[in-house]
Amino acid sequence: MVSQPQFGGDGYQTEQEVRRWAADVEAKAQRYQQMQAEVAAVSVTESSRDGVVRVTVDATGAVTDLDIGDRHAELSGAELSREVLTTMRRAQSRITGSVAEVMERTVGDDPQTVAAVVGSYRERFPEPEPEDGRHTGSPVEEISFDRPDDPGPGTQPPRRRPPRRPRPDDDDDDNPWGNGSILS
Repeated sequence: MVSQPQFGGDGYQTEQEVRRWAADVEAKAQRYQQMQAEVAAVSVTESSRDGVVRVTVDATGAVTDLDIGDRHAELSGAELSREVLTTMRRAQSRITGSVAEVMERTVGDDPQTVAAVVGSYRERFPEPEPEDGRHTGSPVEEISFDRPDDPGPGTQPPRRRPPRRPRPDDDDDDNPWGNGSILS
């Protein structure tokens, strides 16, 4: 923590206090720049339990590398998608710990900043749901809005033709729109 300079003494003492305070501020700024650079360099790699998927994410949670092993052919598309997302979320959830280590090492003397940054990461990248199939959150229900005339999934509804407009009885060659206006 940077302490405030003590003014009010003689000119020499005040000058020394200002120099010490300025040096403390400069040192703190350098530590924050170091923290920022180290946080930006955070990268986490996680593998799926079966080793088919490996995902690397950066400090923002963005996927920077995705490797899918040859055994992916043993999985359905849905299973492979689930493995990729689960592995990505596990990697993202580990970012918080890496950022916390950097924060403690570089600016640990500023607990409010450390708590705010780590809390922000914890909120953005929570622990993923357990992989054993148990869902700990609220249950999700599937809702469908079936229409009475809906033939069901996978079938095309019958095509309906728009009603035909009545034609005017009189075909006047001078008026291509018939007897009525073009809006009728």
